[in-house]
Amino acid sequence: MRSRSFLTKLTVFGFLLCTLPVLFIGYFSYATSSSEIQKHVNKGNTQLLIQINANVEQIVTTVNHTLNQVINSTVLQNAMRSPLTVNDFKLYNDLRNELRHMQSFDTQLEDVVLLNEKQNWMVKNSGLYRFDEYAYNKELSELLHGQTNNAWLLTPSNWFYSEENANSVSCPFDLSLVKRLPVNSLAPSSLIMANIPACSLQSVLQNETDGRSDTIMVLDDQNRILLHPDSSLIGQPVSAAGFDRIDAIGPTSGQFKAEVDNQSYSVAYYRSPYNGWTYLSFTSIAGLTKESDKIGLYTLSVCLLMLLMMMLFAWLGSRRIYSPIQKLLKQIDDWLPGAKRAGSDEFQVIGEQIQRLFQSHSRLEGEIRQHLHQVRTFYLIRAFQGSVKKSQLTEQLSRFGYRQQLDEWQAMAVITLQIDSLEGTRYDKSDGDLLLFAVCNMIEELIKPPDRLAPVVIDQTVVLLYGSAANESRAFNSTLYRVTESLQSRIQEILELTVSIGMSLPFESVKQLAIAYREALDALKHRLKLGEGIVIQYGNVNAGKHYMKNNYPVLAESELIDAIKLADRERAKELLERVLRPVFDADLSPQEYQIPLARLLNALLMAMQESGIGLHQIRHDQSSIFEEMIKLNTVPEIEDWFWTGIVLPLIRIFRDRQQSQYHNISEKIIDLVQRHYDTDLSLEECATRLNYNANYLSSVFRKETGVSFSEYLTAYRFGMAKRWLTDTGMPVKDIAARLRYNNPQNFIRSFRKLEGLTPGQYRDKFAKDSGMSLGS
Repeated sequence: MRSRSFLTKLTVFGFLLCTLPVLFIGYFSYATSSSEIQKHVNKGNTQLLIQINANVEQIVTTVNHTLNQVINSTVLQNAMRSPLTVNDFKLYNDLRNELRHMQSFDTQLEDVVLLNEKQNWMVKNSGLYRFDEYAYNKELSELLHGQTNNAWLLTPSNWFYSEENANSVSCPFDLSLVKRLPVNSLAPSSLIMANIPACSLQSVLQNETDGRSDTIMVLDDQNRILLHPDSSLIGQPVSAAGFDRIDAIGPTSGQFKAEVDNQSYSVAYYRSPYNGWTYLSFTSIAGLTKESDKIGLYTLSVCLLMLLMMMLFAWLGSRRIYSPIQKLLKQIDDWLPGAKRAGSDEFQVIGEQIQRLFQSHSRLEGEIRQHLHQVRTFYLIRAFQGSVKKSQLTEQLSRFGYRQQLDEWQAMAVITLQIDSLEGTRYDKSDGDLLLFAVCNMIEELIKPPDRLAPVVIDQTVVLLYGSAANESRAFNSTLYRVTESLQSRIQEILELTVSIGMSLPFESVKQLAIAYREALDALKHRLKLGEGIVIQYGNVNAGKHYMKNNYPVLAESELIDAIKLADRERAKELLERVLRPVFDADLSPQEYQIPLARLLNALLMAMQESGIGLHQIRHDQSSIFEEMIKLNTVPEIEDWFWTGIVLPLIRIFRDRQQSQYHNISEKIIDLVQRHYDTDLSLEECATRLNYNANYLSSVFRKETGVSFSEYLTAYRFGMAKRWLTDTGMPVKDIAARLRYNNPQNFIRSFRKLEGLTPGQYRDKFAKDSGMSLGS
């Protein structure tokens, strides 16, 4: 299975991180808003039921009050005592007027029925009836003798209509307020009923629910339907309307959910404390859902917009986070083409390259450690011989790990050790180098590293710099003798060899290292007089004085001769002062000054002779040049004589030669480069072939071409590499090998640094450009 990139994983994680909160917020908002809508609807329904209850109770209360007034009226009292025949027209007419006054539009009262069983008559809107002859006298008689008194009852409307208009009844039931007369009698003989058609009260519900889709119904205390939009259900049990959750109705008000005809409804109810009627409001959950769907659609739109914005932000953020990894992978691919395999994990590739880098680093450290000892030995030999600049000596020794010793030492001395003779021993002359190596190992074991530098071998002599933190001369010398004598006896014991040891005078600055080395060698030379197996200090043979303080500047002299040969006037002037300054700064007698000056003059004359310059070319008289120098008395005279009489004429001669020779030398070097660029060609090899000093050739070539030899060789090789890349199909590794690169990666890095492209990219770019040119 192909592994997804880290960018893909990071982007997917960002998308998920954005999606989950948005989904949670959206769902929470939708659920909360839907719940709030339902709460507000239920609360509104409850308020509506309370309002309907108030309106209905206002009607029934008014009817009850009006009916009480009629019961207490004189007309009704007189009528109840009368048989009420046709002869009692006036009383009947007054009674009818009294009953008719109760009926008004506000109370919805349609008929008032007065029944007198004792006098056997009944009065209603349609007229006067003999009670025993009335069609529903049995039903009405049951109401008279029943248990109910002063109560609203649901009665069939056809009880109160005459046979001729019974079919015109608009509502099958009436709400009847029944009162037995006399009111407080235990054996009532009369009954008065105020009838309100149930359908007429339905208009009250319609007025309150205009514009609403809710279904409102009213139940009596026996859970029969008193009011309902469907008049056919009036008078039936509430179960006939499909509602069977009577047990969920509490004593006051509340809400609950119920199933009616397989549809979900939110039911709000209110039980009237006046007459015990229950008011119910049925709101379809689907209707509520429609309102919630509008909010849900709006919430979904907002959430989608938020999600798109956050996903865009996650995508941009993921690319921003991934960009360092992408740059690193590009660099790896540029440095190591093919390192990034298709489908591979980026961190695996980076980890492999880091591991590879650490392995290369470890190998390099191992190689450096192998060569460090040789480099350190070589540098110490040059330092003892005075071939290192004093200003750089401390810094270079610190790089080799001697910083702590140099900081702590207050006194130092150079120790030189030579094997006296191998005759009469068990060793041959061919064992000399091996024995010196063994002596060095013994020194490293006997003398702790904090007290010494590494011992080196110079011309069959073991040389060692010993140091101590004690700066008292006598104590240091005592320690020095004890160490050297212990070393001598140890060598005698183990190797059975006699060695002689010479020591320099103590010194404080490492800059005196070369002088101390000469002192130690001079002390060792007294073995000729004192015999073998000696341990002697330079102070014992030179009255305790240091070797001549004027350390002749050999290095500056060599640089001066090179500057003259290069016709570098300013450089030569500076180096002449550097050669003469330490000579004149030394505390010497006038005769002793002549020795270093004669040495300098002799070196210049030898350089002239080696270059084929005769003395007559710089001097026209025949006097002795050495005698002329000896006659000089002051420092300015000597400096001016060397400059104007020797150095400056030589510079003019070499400058004239350069004008004719430089061009020829540069052409020869260029010819060697063009013929041998695919070999291990170096400036030293060119110097050997052309019989010139390498430093001289370097200066001449830079002056003539403006670039160094190595820069020219590299540029020529890369020019050939580009030709091979564009004109041939030679693999990059073969090109690197032909151009003398040990590792193809080194060639790739160098090529990219110079051209800004890897060899492969350069070849592809050239092929693409060539294709475009042909196509055009």
